[in-house]
Formats: sequence, C-alpha cells, structure tokens
Amino acid sequence: MKIRRYFSFALALALSCASAATAFAAPGDAMYTHPGQIVSVGGRGINFYCEGSSGPTVVFDAGFEDWSPAWAIVQPRIAKAARACSYDRPGSGFSDPGLMPRSSVRIAQDLHAALHAGNIPGPYILVGHSFGSYNVRTFLDLYPDEVAGMVIVDGENSDVLPAALQREDDAFDRKAIALYERCRAAIVSGEALPRERFSGSHKTFQCNRIFFRKMPDPAFSGALNRYIERVSETRVPLWNQIISEEAQMPADEQYLQTHVHRMGSKPLYVLTALNHYGDTSHLPAKQRAQIEQFERTNAHAQAQWLKLSTSSIQWFAPKSGHYIEIEDPDLVVRAVDATVRAVHE
Repeated sequence: MKIRRYFSFALALALSCASAATAFAAPGDAMYTHPGQIVSVGGRGINFYCEGSSGPTVVFDAGFEDWSPAWAIVQPRIAKAARACSYDRPGSGFSDPGLMPRSSVRIAQDLHAALHAGNIPGPYILVGHSFGSYNVRTFLDLYPDEVAGMVIVDGENSDVLPAALQREDDAFDRKAIALYERCRAAIVSGEALPRERFSGSHKTFQCNRIFFRKMPDPAFSGALNRYIERVSETRVPLWNQIISEEAQMPADEQYLQTHVHRMGSKPLYVLTALNHYGDTSHLPAKQRAQIEQFERTNAHAQAQWLKLSTSSIQWFAPKSGHYIEIEDPDLVVRAVDATVRAVHE
C-alpha cells in the first residue's frame, strides 16, 4: 500500500486531492531553483542545501519523484536550532545521475559518501518522507553509529503490510513503470508528453504533473513551480532515476524486512497522516468506508516501526494528507526539534 502512488493512481474514486490544511511556502523557496553545495562522489556531483550552524546535523530525504524542494517550508525553521541539510538524490534536481540500479542500499551509500566528502558532520538526525523513509532506515542499518535519531514522515509501509497487500503494491509498481517509460520515451524523441486516462477513473495522468503533491503546487512560488516543471519535461536522467527507484522497491522492501536494525534508546518519531483523501463527505458510504479502512491500515502499519526504538512515539496529523511537511509543517518541526533536544540531553 504505497501511500503516495496508491493515492494518485490505484483507487478509481472521485476524490478531492486538496487537503484542508495547505500551508504556504516559506519565503526564499526559489533557492531550490539554483545549485547549493555540489559534493563530488566518485566524480559525480550530489547537490546539498545546508542551513544553520549549531546543534546536530539534520538530513532530509524526500519522497518518490521528489527532491529538496519538498522541505522548503520546514528546513529554514529547523535551521534555527540545528544544521539542516536537504539534498537531491542522484538523477534529480542538480545532482548528477548515479550508478544503476537505484536501490535504497545504493542511495544510502551515496548519501553517506557525500556527507563525508562534503564535510557535513554527524552523527545525523535522519528525516525521511514517503519513499525517503526506506532510504533512511537503510542508512540506519548500514551506518548505525552515525545515526543519532530519526523522524519518519508518513513513510511508505509496504514492508510491514500483509503479503497480499505487498503483492498488490508490486503489481502497481509494474503498471507505474510502464507509464514512466512512456514519459521518458517522449522526452527522448521530442514528442508531446502523453496524457492518459486511468481505467475506470476520471483522473488523467500527465508526465509533468506527477511530481511532489501535484504541479503546479500552490504551496510553491511561481519560480519553483516553473523550475520543477521544466526539469520534469526535459531531463531524461530524472526519469531514469524514478524508473529505477520504482523497479527496485520490491527488493528494497525485502531488504528492510530482513535487516531490522534496532536503535536502542535513540529518539524515533513516526508521523502519520490521517486525511489522505481530503473532504470525503460527498462520497457514497461504501467509498467512505474504503477510505476509512485505508487510513486505519496505514496507521497500524506505520506503528510497527515504533519497535525500532525504546524511545519512540507516533504522532498523528488528522487534517493532513501525505505531504505532512507541507500541509502540517508545525508537526514536522515539533518532532525534529524534540529529536534535537533529546540528542543534546
């Protein structure tokens, strides 16, 4: 039950994508339209945006199809009390393409190498949204002594779901990859980007509209929206990256199932959205029941991660959709600040 993709594609329901709790981007989000600190790893550049100078280092990993701008609202606020660093995974934003395949193991290895090459000191508080939570948990397994704490922001949860739901996710991965490959082919050939209607749904898939919440996003400035759309319409390495990341997800989930690294008493916050589908009051009772069951299953699955630490807590975002960092940024800031304080104690 991969949350973002499940929301975007799998349910053929007449749902509103708008959340009741949309925030506005912090001033200065246009900084993500220009490179930050480019760190060389094996001759390939990885782009970081680091703010703040005191306290431990907080490292943000964005969700699938996303990169640094996902943290435009919360990063400046975290930087008031800690060193806050977002980055573009290889292939996205201003980072060079990385070695294939783009598994969570390789992503974590690249991030670790880049942090050290860029003299960005640890130990680190890792913040992972959606697919980014796979990567930060993998980082924890590979480099446990360099992790001081963790915040999971509505993380992807297929690895802790029943086998039947995991098989549904794997089938969806294959469907999504076929769509992404058509987008990539259109860019390579210079043809118009495909627009496709999903079977049984009024929703239309558009290659340049699937990134972040949905483009253009009212939470981003005009400059940032234009930059993201331009990258999505022209950059083949971005599509190579997301196709490979999607293809590797079943293997990533198997890795996390067999590499369950406990954190001891290090702080862990699990933030769970409870309003993935916006206002559903107008829907028939059967559809509302489906959505309510989805929210319960999602919350229960994410609660399984509490076992990773003896100092863990699950906080709920009742009015937020999947992008808590945009729709309820205060909750993310509270969780990261609490983790920073716990690390200082």
